[in-house]
Amino acid sequence: MARRMLIAGNWKMNGLRQSLGFLEEIRPAAHSRRNVDVLLAPPATLIVSAAEIAGPVKIGGQDCHIHPSGAHTGDISAEMLRDAGASYVIVGHSERRADHGESSELVRAKAEAAQAAGLVPMICVGESESDRREGKAEAVVGEQLHQSLPGSTAYVIAYEPVWAIGTGLTASLDDIAAMHAFIRSKLPDGATTQILYGGSVKPANAADILSLNDVDGALVGGASLKAADFGAIIEAAP
Repeated sequence: MARRMLIAGNWKMNGLRQSLGFLEEIRPAAHSRRNVDVLLAPPATLIVSAAEIAGPVKIGGQDCHIHPSGAHTGDISAEMLRDAGASYVIVGHSERRADHGESSELVRAKAEAAQAAGLVPMICVGESESDRREGKAEAVVGEQLHQSLPGSTAYVIAYEPVWAIGTGLTASLDDIAAMHAFIRSKLPDGATTQILYGGSVKPANAADILSLNDVDGALVGGASLKAADFGAIIEAAP
């Protein structure tokens, strides 16, 4: 089965209700690309409103708790995200791993909670600049995969080299191709699993990145905040 392209936008801690006009602006691009899935992960405060007007755009959460409910002030469960209109959730983003000390074991538990709630987890992996400089990129990413993957293969992988997130730096096409091939070789259902690239993806480099054999889409950060840029990335998908 051919893998579909998935272009996902992660708004991170950005966006107010007035920002939702973005969805109306990108709907034409999402409508026109029948072979490309488009996903937006706004902050949790906007999921319900976004889902109501999303049209062909899928909506996702940016994180979830490992439990479906309970005394966890400030947390959001996968069930709550699903109830709000989400169909995906990002887990293990490098900013969660760094800012909140999330381990790969916790990421796996979140992915399992997401699947139990009927969400598709987007599991993020990626090495630091020092890891790559020291030749440990594959070892680090391989260990993250080993510890983060749930038993069920109903997930998406996002490879995001930590040093390329929000820095303007992008891994070379050869490096991206090599890491995506490596990741695919480590997955139990690698032939059909979508693997996205994230790390300063923008209109200027999207076409080249998305043309690589083992790249099945992009997880877009800063460029997903501008409808024109995100639309151009959607249009760049082969």
